[in-house]
Amino acid sequence: MDFVHLHNHSDYSILDGAITVSRLVEKTAALGMPAVAITDHGNMFGAIEFYQKARKAGIKPIIGEEFYVAPGSRFKKESVRADREDNAYHLIVLAENIEGYRNLMKLSSIAYLEGFYYKPRIDMEVLEQYSGGLIVSSACIAGEIPQNILRGKLKEARELAGRYRELFGKDNFYLELQYHGLQEQETVTVNL
Repeated sequence: MDFVHLHNHSDYSILDGAITVSRLVEKTAALGMPAVAITDHGNMFGAIEFYQKARKAGIKPIIGEEFYVAPGSRFKKESVRADREDNAYHLIVLAENIEGYRNLMKLSSIAYLEGFYYKPRIDMEVLEQYSGGLIVSSACIAGEIPQNILRGKLKEARELAGRYRELFGKDNFYLELQYHGLQEQETVTVNL
């Protein structure tokens, strides 16, 4: 079975990703991986460059984005909690096909034009409207499902996972596991 990285930030993820698109493709090819995804934070700025370079290297490009999802409406422009800046949760969204790519572009545009509040944000309303052709994962510990787990809200985490599974389909929604030695990641993994 081939391993494929599906959550990667390039230098288009400002202050978060350091690898260039060229280096990501080169490293993927050097490791003999058949495909790789690009999921920059809140943008698809590197998608075309990534697609062209990956195809040229014989690697299947998987285009995505790590979206910021507003905890309520994307139109609400205020902090939800005083003790933490939960103005948006993370969510990995990948294009499965051309319909998904078009929906990614639409979601990304809406995030900037309608939902921008410190970051480009979407909400469940637009996810429901533009869900076709997309594969979704719960993201890192900044995702809403992991945040619910960390706050001891296991029922809410399970209900949200069920809602995403229903929206995207059982084969198009995944719970993401990460391990970088962080206690929070261990807590989330044990409770998924």
